[in-house]
Amino acid sequence: MRTIDDLIEYTSDPKRDKKIEMIDLRFVDLFGAWHHLTLPVQRVDEKLVTQGVPFDGSSIPGFKSVHAGDMVLIPDVATAMLDPFFEHGTVALICNVAEAGTLKPFANDPRTVVGRAEELLKKEKIADKSLWGPEFEFYIFDKVVYQNDINMAYYRIDSEEADWNTGAEEGQNLGGKIPRKGGYHAMPPLDALYSVRAEMARQIEAVGIPVRYHHHEVGGPGQSEIEINLLPLQAAADAVMLIKYITKMVARGRGKTVTYMPKPLYNEAGSGMHFHQFLVRDDRSLFYQQGEYGSLGELGRKYVGGILKHGRSLLGLSCPSTNSYKRLVPGFEAPVNLCYGLANRSAAVRIPKYVDNEREMRVEFRPPDGTCNPYLTMAAQLMAGIDGILNNADAARGGYGPYDVDIAQLPVEERDRIGKMPTSLKEGLLALQEDHDYLLRGNVFRKEMIESWCSSKMRREYDEVRNRPHPYEMSLYFDC
Repeated sequence: MRTIDDLIEYTSDPKRDKKIEMIDLRFVDLFGAWHHLTLPVQRVDEKLVTQGVPFDGSSIPGFKSVHAGDMVLIPDVATAMLDPFFEHGTVALICNVAEAGTLKPFANDPRTVVGRAEELLKKEKIADKSLWGPEFEFYIFDKVVYQNDINMAYYRIDSEEADWNTGAEEGQNLGGKIPRKGGYHAMPPLDALYSVRAEMARQIEAVGIPVRYHHHEVGGPGQSEIEINLLPLQAAADAVMLIKYITKMVARGRGKTVTYMPKPLYNEAGSGMHFHQFLVRDDRSLFYQQGEYGSLGELGRKYVGGILKHGRSLLGLSCPSTNSYKRLVPGFEAPVNLCYGLANRSAAVRIPKYVDNEREMRVEFRPPDGTCNPYLTMAAQLMAGIDGILNNADAARGGYGPYDVDIAQLPVEERDRIGKMPTSLKEGLLALQEDHDYLLRGNVFRKEMIESWCSSKMRREYDEVRNRPHPYEMSLYFDC
């Protein structure tokens, strides 16, 4: 679908099984949450894309102040999809955010940031485009309860696959639970979630996102993974938002719940959102060079060098929750080391061994997780890579590797020479505050947006978690 006329024709087709009654407009706030408003289909006309739909930006996190809150949503007709979860026939469109009156793109609209990063890549004549393949790791649970008050703090999670239910007396218990950290590629009947994931994959394919595969992940109590094929930058960021929505809605329809929380279970596998990526010209990966280590050529090494050079500050955007750093600990294939290597899952940047060809040669940045805003996270990775190319930050010459061993098994002296990722949200945000000039190139990111991001995350998340007594502290200190 390319034009508003295409949309009008699609929504008014009398042969459609389900009559289209609503148009749902969706947009993303600064911190990665989706919002929407809905119009009757009769309101669809040329003005929808030329003048947009007004809304109050002062009520959206990270957007406007109350004294200047008027903003406008401009739908991207190319993103139109039939939403399968609404009772009334509904076509959903992802929107860009614009200033009221002038209709100029809103500088802090995450989707606009991605567009500016793509433009910079072309302006610098580095590549025609970039391609991206995010991985989706998440837990599917059967019950989650939690509460926080001045006199209580607790949560309880349950999963039909969990080994803590081997002795459950209530309901039907047929045994056959998955051992902890033993779920990787589990086979039914142990994999009780195949049908749920298959329906998720079916719905993802139905909205035009190509699914590579799905499977049970390492985490025994319900951890799953879906991978998609490579997409251009903005389409891949849109896909992240859509897939998170689809997986949650499919699970909800089956009486289950999905979380992209990086570490919902203590001492069990965490969930990341690794980003495969490469630059393209003439349908060829610019990272490929036959005969080089991992077939990673000079431009690719400079791109990786930029990501690792700015790796600590990237985590302020790509791992933006206090829970992110409970995943980034040694011992869980966690990428806590600022280095790269071939097929090395303990490194921040992995060169996949199975794509040794000029059309698909890529690298994978492993630290990010599902609490990130995908638009900002992907744009920031591209900006770091561009900075590495423009400043000749070759990863090999910069001392970032390559490493072909499990870094946790190296002698202490050698491990200590490898840079480390931040270990807390505060550390990641401080790194972003200290190192963000590379993001400002070409006005892709704005300084005030980064300042707003950091101050809000510190005040509303880091400080609020730090200031609360932790339940485990009762075990440690109550009888002191």
